[in-house]
Amino acid sequence: MVDKLRPEERSRVMASVRSVNTKPEIFVRSLLHRMGFRFRLHRRDLPGCPDICLPKYGSVIFVHGCFWHGHRCKHGSRRPTSNVVYWNAKIEGNKRRDADSVKALRTLGWRSMVLWECQLKSPILKERIRQFITHP
Repeated sequence: MVDKLRPEERSRVMASVRSVNTKPEIFVRSLLHRMGFRFRLHRRDLPGCPDICLPKYGSVIFVHGCFWHGHRCKHGSRRPTSNVVYWNAKIEGNKRRDADSVKALRTLGWRSMVLWECQLKSPILKERIRQFITHP
């Protein structure tokens, strides 16, 4: 299937996609701050450059967009119908990189939690995060 946008329009759309400071990430950071946790952001010295790092607890949190990281929900399982080969390779590559990052962090002694964009409205999110951080 042919792309419905001209190349310059597609480029503009893709350039507007953020990799840091996304709305889901800011939501989780705000929640953590209200819960009394202090954290560092985007530690480039750690594998995978985690979105949120809690050094005091030896924990990191990744906030993943369902589409970009291939979650098994309705948003993540939907794939573009144009340029299928590229998008399948892109998303599968993201999933492999994510798994490698978590494994490398575990080797360094860090605990990792992945929060998916679709899970942020869950009523038990706050308790899940508290349990992860305070109970190693």
